[in-house]
Amino acid sequence: MQTPKLPAITSESATPRVRFAGALDRRPLAGLVPHFELVFFLTMEAFGKVHPSQRNYAQWLQMKEAERELHRRDMAQLYIATSERFGHSAILLHPNPGGLNETLELVKHIRELSGDRYFILRHGDCTFSIPDGDQMPDFCYRLVDEPEKVHAEAARNVEFAIRDAEVYARQAGGIDGFALCCDYCFNTGPFLSPGQFSEFITPYLARLTDAYRKLGFYVIKHTDGNIMPILDQLVQTNPHALHSLDPQGGVDIREVKRLYGDRIALCGNVACNAMDTGTEREVIDSTRYALRHGMPGGGYIFCTSNCVYTGMALQRYELMLDLWRKEGRYGPDGLTPESA
Repeated sequence: MQTPKLPAITSESATPRVRFAGALDRRPLAGLVPHFELVFFLTMEAFGKVHPSQRNYAQWLQMKEAERELHRRDMAQLYIATSERFGHSAILLHPNPGGLNETLELVKHIRELSGDRYFILRHGDCTFSIPDGDQMPDFCYRLVDEPEKVHAEAARNVEFAIRDAEVYARQAGGIDGFALCCDYCFNTGPFLSPGQFSEFITPYLARLTDAYRKLGFYVIKHTDGNIMPILDQLVQTNPHALHSLDPQGGVDIREVKRLYGDRIALCGNVACNAMDTGTEREVIDSTRYALRHGMPGGGYIFCTSNCVYTGMALQRYELMLDLWRKEGRYGPDGLTPESA
């Protein structure tokens, strides 16, 4: 495995934002490995507040601007409180209706309340994901009957996404990167064959990622399920990191690290099924496995294999974090786990 060439971040007092970016760049990091969750839905249990993505947006549409401003501030405070309590280095936004402007308003509040402490992500994927069940047949027919129209639609989607990113790029102190959250895979494998994937998704994912990077943004590509048949293509599109390396889909973080750890950062992959319905021993074993095989050589961000979803026991998440705080630390070289 190649050693990261960028300078080490040796100070543990560096902000979570700096350390998170350092992990995405595969820089050596002193101390605790960065941690975040794509979504942390247990805000009601932890803070007595509904998660921003689960709020009543019909009510939002009826609010006057003064009410909306209070609501934005409350959302920002909740994101920050979650990050502070659970050691998150990054925040993935779920803005109110209103498109790009509402994202910018929410970022403004988070930055006003916390400065540049946290790395801020926005959803930014426009590639084709697994269609809903009732749409799957029509999509499959289109790939065969009208591939030119499918390609044209994919290209338009990328153009629109890049235009939005150009606006974000002009905002000083705005977002730091994009989480590309279109899912491509079931537990048994991708919803398209590798050949179809290389035709209808990979070129557009690569174009999107390249544009984001050129604008100065970081890119994390998320997809659940068994990504192994298309792993090489995902890596070729050149995101900074892959998330979530789903063990329920048979993805082994040790193998992904062996294959591509010198080229891309990894985010994962404590098994959500163990967190939800497994034993405490299974949670501990999955946590330890992720740390031991994700950390060596750097380029690793610790998290679950999907998100901390509604219904998962908060105690299980805290059990995972206890082990992370004890065993998720790098030694002096910033590349080797302290416990190694």
